[in-house]
Amino acid sequence: QVQLVESGGGLVQAGGSLRLSCAASGSIFSLTAMGWYRQAPGKERDLVAVIYSTGTTNYADSVKGRFTISKDNAEYSVYLNTVSLQMNSLKPEDTAVYYCNAERARPGYSGDYAPDYWGQGTQVTVSS
Repeated sequence: QVQLVESGGGLVQAGGSLRLSCAASGSIFSLTAMGWYRQAPGKERDLVAVIYSTGTTNYADSVKGRFTISKDNAEYSVYLNTVSLQMNSLKPEDTAVYYCNAERARPGYSGDYAPDYWGQGTQVTVSS
């Protein structure tokens, strides 16, 4: 099992920046990717960004060039441990609950990012 704890978030004016962090604990050696989803009121939960243990990253088109996902695992360099999401040039439409998540390795699987573990979520509110 893997536990995910998010930190960061809050209220910021449009054009401002926020940084979210997610710390994974437990069986982190089993993780192949970590990412962030977000869910705005009345909308579906959408993928924002994902980073693989190899360092490869993917972003939603709506956040490309503004958000950066990174992993901070100096101690476990081959594993995913702590992942951050730096959010710049924030817009009111970025307002949502942001969820950290993680995917465990599945032998032979090469499909899209499919998280197995989820954090509780953290609110990000961008005022206009």
